[in-house]
Amino acid sequence: VQLQASGGGLVQAGGSLRLACAASVSISGVSAVGWFRQSPGKQRELVALMTSGGRASYGNAVRGRFTISRDNLQDMVYLQMNRLKLEDTAVYYCKAEFPLPSDLTRTRSYWGQGTQVTVSS
Repeated sequence: VQLQASGGGLVQAGGSLRLACAASVSISGVSAVGWFRQSPGKQRELVALMTSGGRASYGNAVRGRFTISRDNLQDMVYLQMNRLKLEDTAVYYCKAEFPLPSDLTRTRSYWGQGTQVTVSS
């Protein structure tokens, strides 16, 4: 399974970006897909997560500004980021969790390579 994240770039504070994550396999059977981010000197943190049933949850720092979505037909996961702040600057990673064929109660995680988002003042 390969995940390819794209859409990062330089944006002014208050602006918007849309990140995309392309999966090399069908995501219709995932347990969850999500976005995480990591900035220098900090631990990787949850940005947004969507379960197989479509329920979305967000990190406190982005709730109300970011929206996660998925397109099972195109095997894509998106992160719409609005009202960006300087503190949103980070490398953003997509993640997909697939159930193990041998044990559907367990999952295996796959990560994309990351895309840089830089918010300027």
